[in-house]
Amino acid sequence: MKQKCIILIDGSNFYFKLKDLDLHNLLSFDFSLFIQLIARSCKVVNACYYVGRIRQDGSSKTNKLFDSQQKLLGNLKKHSISYQFGYLLKSGGAYHEKGVDVQIAVDMLVSAYENVADRIILVSSDTDLAPAIKKVREKGKIVEYIGFSHKPSVAMVSFCSESTLLKKEDLLPFIKSK
Repeated sequence: MKQKCIILIDGSNFYFKLKDLDLHNLLSFDFSLFIQLIARSCKVVNACYYVGRIRQDGSSKTNKLFDSQQKLLGNLKKHSISYQFGYLLKSGGAYHEKGVDVQIAVDMLVSAYENVADRIILVSSDTDLAPAIKKVREKGKIVEYIGFSHKPSVAMVSFCSESTLLKKEDLLPFIKSK
């Protein structure tokens, strides 16, 4: 019987790791193929993308960001990826994402305690998830860290049961040129 998995993608973390590789066009990213690659032979029960919700304040900057986010959500939907929102807090002229880590941690714990999946594939380098990872592993579940070879999280490699580090060439097939 195929192992069941859920895939949890920390959107901001994912975006900035791709941006470092100059692969940041998420509007043309083939999430379906990406999910197939990281799930390998597992049956994907759910794939979810977590992101801070852009709120319009009437400025052209937030209008542009809002429009881009709506296009991204459309692309996720097209690839059957669900999404959950955190929120963005403006502080010192910059926006900071809040609530995303907590939502990912809750979804990990629910998955483990309700026996939703055998494997949790975590596309995030956020070490704040360590207590949730520890608890999920105590419940006998596999937590796989998907990171990026140009900026791996050594801590996440040590916290998780398994790790896969992707290189730029692994990611190129998912970027569709316009």
